[in-house]
Amino acid sequence: MAKFGEGDKRWIVEERPDGTNVHNWHWAETDCLEWSRNFLSKLLSDLLLLDDEGGLFIKIKKVDKVDGEAYVNIRKGKIIPGYELSVTLSWEGEAKDSEGKSLQKVDGLVEIPYISDENADEDPEVRVSVKGEGPIGKKMKEAMLGKGKPIVLEKVRLYVQSMAKGGPAKDDLEAKKVEPKSNQSAPPAAAMAAAPAASKPAVVAEKKKAKKGFKTITMTEKFSCRANVLFEILMDDNRWKGFTQSNAKISKEVDGEISIFDGSVTGKNLELEEGKLIVQQWRFGSWPDGIHSTVKLTLEESEPGVTIVKLIHSDVPEEDRYGNATVVENTERGWRDLIFNKIRAVFGFGI
Repeated sequence: MAKFGEGDKRWIVEERPDGTNVHNWHWAETDCLEWSRNFLSKLLSDLLLLDDEGGLFIKIKKVDKVDGEAYVNIRKGKIIPGYELSVTLSWEGEAKDSEGKSLQKVDGLVEIPYISDENADEDPEVRVSVKGEGPIGKKMKEAMLGKGKPIVLEKVRLYVQSMAKGGPAKDDLEAKKVEPKSNQSAPPAAAMAAAPAASKPAVVAEKKKAKKGFKTITMTEKFSCRANVLFEILMDDNRWKGFTQSNAKISKEVDGEISIFDGSVTGKNLELEEGKLIVQQWRFGSWPDGIHSTVKLTLEESEPGVTIVKLIHSDVPEEDRYGNATVVENTERGWRDLIFNKIRAVFGFGI
């Protein structure tokens, strides 16, 4: 055991003399704010939105402002983006008659007040304003909202996807990967002898490949209540609405459908044993298509009035459909903060 004030060397990752962050074991943070400004400017500046649609011509002139913070953390090859940005764009429009004669020119702003990694699976709010809003200005604004806004959101999604892949740190991450050395010095006889042994692990690797990219969340929580009471709370629409402050529909039948958190999570009941067991299929709307996880909640009364809940949430994907690698952390945090702790607070089941 290490003495007080000294680290146990078995748990210390020492710095290499050459400064290399091998496999990005240490946290490597890259400030991406300036890169984000440049990236969004390239995507959005001088962007044509309408080209003679009903005599209207609209384009984004430039990116006026990108404020906030943006960074990418990388550890052990895992990319964790973080950003909270507000963006302001200048746009201009012109209305022409059938002969191409200019009727009126207008200027306006597009404001995107909150682009965040926490809402990466949702389109941000877009506000459109126009200076001197007369009949033509109003028509321009409506065209900007109807035709221009989807194009702007498409460009924002490209930024979100790029950040999920590492932003400016992506190339650096690839460059720092340490490639395994090939065993070229082994004599041919040794290589041949090793061939049969190598073929067996290959089969094992192939089996594991099917579950690569998925994790299992396990948690054990204690509540000051009877098991059957907690079971009823977890299977009741109105109580879910109460402690989550969101809409919920939960069937109490096996194979019955469930929808919680305003439809963000959907699934069905796989197995139910009143007061003891809940097994459900869960799918988050932000996950890639066709991916479903399994939630198993086991309820046991360790003593009268005290219930132990054991959670096993398996087949949780490491990335969502946008490439964000925070799914497992967010899901675990959701169980703890939005479900278990909320039940304790709302129903008074804390210990």
